[in-house]
Amino acid sequence: MNYLSKAIKKLKPTAEFSFTDNDYSTIKWDVLTGKAPTQSEIDDAIEQVKADEIAEAEAKAAAKAAAQAKLAALGLTVEDLTALGL
Repeated sequence: MNYLSKAIKKLKPTAEFSFTDNDYSTIKWDVLTGKAPTQSEIDDAIEQVKADEIAEAEAKAAAKAAAQAKLAALGLTVEDLTALGL
């Protein structure tokens, strides 16, 4: 799913729509409750989606680092877990 789709779903989770070439002006609303989001609202939502993805990736990396530190404290390595099929 591309950023335009993600942003629309963030703003209008129940909406059904289609568009061409990632272009706001081509959005065709098949199902929409309330007003369609503006280009500006969608642009802001796209930035939020991108920020959320970065935060999620950073959280995963931090969790992995914490798990590896715990394994190291127990005397285990990632290779040990791989050898066990974990």
